[in-house]
Formats: sequence, C-alpha cells, structure tokens
Amino acid sequence: MLQTRFTEMFGVQHPIVQGGMQWVGRASLVSAVANAGALGFITALTQPTPEDLEKEIKRCRDLTDKPFGVNLTILPALKPPPYAEYRQAIIESGVKIVETAGYNPQEHIAELKKHGVKVIHKCTAVRHAIKSEKIGADAISIDGFECAGHPGEDDIPGLILIPAAADKVSIPMIASGGFGDGRGLAAALALGADGINMGTRFMCTVESPIHQKIKEQIVANDERSTDLIFRTLHNTARVARNTVSQEVLAVEKKGGATIDDIRHLVAGQRGRAVYEDGDPDVGIWSAGMIQGLIHDIPTCAELVARIVAEAEAIIATRLARMMSARSA
Repeated sequence: MLQTRFTEMFGVQHPIVQGGMQWVGRASLVSAVANAGALGFITALTQPTPEDLEKEIKRCRDLTDKPFGVNLTILPALKPPPYAEYRQAIIESGVKIVETAGYNPQEHIAELKKHGVKVIHKCTAVRHAIKSEKIGADAISIDGFECAGHPGEDDIPGLILIPAAADKVSIPMIASGGFGDGRGLAAALALGADGINMGTRFMCTVESPIHQKIKEQIVANDERSTDLIFRTLHNTARVARNTVSQEVLAVEKKGGATIDDIRHLVAGQRGRAVYEDGDPDVGIWSAGMIQGLIHDIPTCAELVARIVAEAEAIIATRLARMMSARSA
C-alpha cells in the first residue's frame, strides 16, 4: 500500500484525487471514488444554490461513509455567485475537506480553517503554490500544462513544474495534469508529489454522470485531441477539440477578439448539454491530453485498484530490478 503525507493528512487509503469538475463532480461519482479509497470532490458551483449543495452533500453521505470533499472555485464575474453562502453550506454540512481553485482564496481559507476544515488549493505556478502555503493552505494541487481546464499562462509541463514546486513548498502536494495510470502515479511520487489528481480519467468511468457517448469519445480521442482556447484573452483553457473549439480559435486568430465575440460559442449551458445529451460538438467541454492513455471505461473501484497495483509493481519490481542489476 502506498502511504504518503497526503493519505495520512486526509485519511484516505490511496494517494489519488478526483478534483472538482463543473457538471461532473456529483455525488454519484464522488461517492464511488471515496468507496474506492481515493478522495473525491463535489463541485459546489454545479449546484444551482447553496441549498442544493447541502442536498448533494447529504446524498453523497447516503452513498459512502468514507472521506470526501467539496470544490469551491472562485472566478471573476459581473454577477459572482454567493461564494460566502456556498462556503457556509459546506461548513454547516460538516464537510472537513475543501479544494479551492481560481482567484485568491485567502478569505475562504481563513474562514474554513476556523471550522476545522482542511484546504487543498489548486495552483498553476510555483509562485502560486508558495503563496498558498503562506496564506494557510494545508496542501496544494499543482496543475501542469497537460491538464484540462485552465493550465495558466506559463506553459510549464508537469515534468518540470512538479519538482520545481516540491523544492519550494513544505506542505503535501498533489500532481495534476496528464495523470491516468500507475505509471503516472509512480512518476509523480518520484518527482516529489504526494499523490495525483485526475479529472478526465475519472470522467471516463462507469459512475461518471455524463453521457455514454462522451465517455466513448474520450476513449476514441488521442493525446492531440485538445485545443487551447482563450489564449488571446490571457485566460487559456484546454478543451476537447471539436467544431466549436475550432470556431473559437478561428475568431481569436483574426485578432482583437473579445469575450463578447465568442460568448455564444462558449456558453456554459452548451457545455452542460454535451454531457447530458451526448453530442460532443454542441459546445465546449473540458478534456486533457491524458485522453491518449485512456482506453476503457472501468468502474472507479477497478480504476483505482489498477492504478495503485501498477504503481506498486513499477516501484517494487521494475525500479528495484534496475537497482539490483546495477549493484551486481
């Protein structure tokens, strides 16, 4: 069994995390991840109101007695969601683990920690990881350039970013972006991480609450099947390549594009329809380069067990054999 600072701090069996994913991080998936011995996160803003979030947390508790958390992503908006109310719903529901992401989480970390909540903050740069530790995060999740969603603007891949962050922070660190099998877990541990975060890989499981056709599309896709949109807006997002992402890139390529020029293409409800209706070309949807290493749709229990077994075999057998050969 792989025991790390992460598993010890958060009380889970395996050093594997299912991070928050809009429209995907629901109780059905999160409870399955928890029952498999990993750590799953309900996505707070997938729920229309704080009251709905409380109901989703209760639903997850009905499905598992293992630890799970809630993701709270703070994003700029003309009319922002009631973040403080969502945070209070988390606290009042007795959730003890929160994943924060997005803009400065200092206010939320301070309030959550008053109530005994442990916080993992998701970062895309070493400087953000250092700041997260300073403002009280219990752990960080560091997103490499390979990840789905927002990889930041520095374009640093995990092979560099993970050890660079490990050199600068003392709290437990989860490696994120491009992970989906035991090879990745073993590599992340070797690079200085205490576990891995997987989004796209957990999307492609039996319990994932998205349409079967989208899961099959992920299996069919390869590592080249993503696009980086919003680059000209300095808000880069990695999404699955489709007709809509290509249209967004065409608009951006003309120069001078604003969010108003592409708003109709990237509307969140269109992305939600992808997951609900199963048409991969109806809107923008997040997926990482790890698609190239996804070849099946297992249960969460099968996936977690397989990843851990693969990593243990690599560490105990392949690497040990190399060391033995060298010694001989």
